[in-house]
Amino acid sequence: MNKINQVFAQRGDKKLLSLYFCAGCPSLNGTADVILTMQRRGIDFIEVGIPFSDPLADGPVIQTAATKALKNGMNLHTLFSQLQAVKEQVQIPLILMGYLNPILHFGIEAFCQSCVEAGVSGMIIPDLPFKDYLEVVKPIADRYDLRVIMLITPETSEERIRFIDEHTDGFIYMVSSAAITGAQKSFDEQKQEYFRRINLMQLRNPRMIGFGISNAQTLKAAQDNAAGAIIGSKFVTLLDEAGGDADLALDKLFAALEK
Repeated sequence: MNKINQVFAQRGDKKLLSLYFCAGCPSLNGTADVILTMQRRGIDFIEVGIPFSDPLADGPVIQTAATKALKNGMNLHTLFSQLQAVKEQVQIPLILMGYLNPILHFGIEAFCQSCVEAGVSGMIIPDLPFKDYLEVVKPIADRYDLRVIMLITPETSEERIRFIDEHTDGFIYMVSSAAITGAQKSFDEQKQEYFRRINLMQLRNPRMIGFGISNAQTLKAAQDNAAGAIIGSKFVTLLDEAGGDADLALDKLFAALEK
């Protein structure tokens, strides 16, 4: 069974936590240590960001991290090499998150094959058109037992959400708002209504809520309305401030999530 499906099958009532960081930031060779530290500290999923020069859906924190990673020399070949080196030590699901351009340049088939060789369980490609997913990416990903995670937003129609639910596996990435990534202090009534509306749809796939989670209030809102939460910008900021010390960054993150 794919590790992503396995986590959801075994979670019971546990609320899951997924963390995002950008590979190659703050240092080129820190990727493996960050992953192993997250695993040791009980994180359920890890989203490893593939740095790209034009990350349209990301706010200034992740854009800055991607720029630094690219300057450090991070690319897909280097990332796959780093992941392969710790493959046998990583038990939790790794999900690569990146834009379509670098993946197309690498080659879809080669990318999927490299994912398997590096112990990756799935991918999130925010700018992948759903038609291209169905016709091009999904058949290849299915052959390699990889999960392609699709995103929904408050603007996504019910018809499209159900179509996504029918044609994907693993989980649905539920974006908390139509804005770019970045920490928020709270989720307003409009976002809460969006969460309730999706709950009532009783989708087949579990959902994880991301974008804007940075404190106890936003974490609780996400966990109350989905299988768990995804945190990106807040952890990226703390990891950079800690100079790549993932233990210190996690200490500060867990403290922030209690406030």
